[in-house]
Amino acid sequence: MGLGIRIFIVEEDDTIKRLPLARYELLQKRDPNEKLLKYADKRVRYALIVVDFVNRRPIEIVKDEFAYLDFDDEDRLKVSEHEQKESLAFDMLEFFSLEQ
Repeated sequence: MGLGIRIFIVEEDDTIKRLPLARYELLQKRDPNEKLLKYADKRVRYALIVVDFVNRRPIEIVKDEFAYLDFDDEDRLKVSEHEQKESLAFDMLEFFSLEQ
């Protein structure tokens, strides 16, 4: 049993594009080398899904979250105080999943 996080960007035409978790984390940390050029100065819908896996097979959605990612004019993620706290929660989730 293990938890996995999947992030999806919902495009303007409602198509769904997966965003790798590692890249999402770099965006959250405002890594100067991590940008999403396509979304400069835009507000983008996203879905964050936490999935429970058994033998590498998904068995249950543990949590789902739907919100927006705001990008600045430099193609970097704007991070609000709420998102900073949320990022700390993900860091804790990673810690627990590494222990198993």
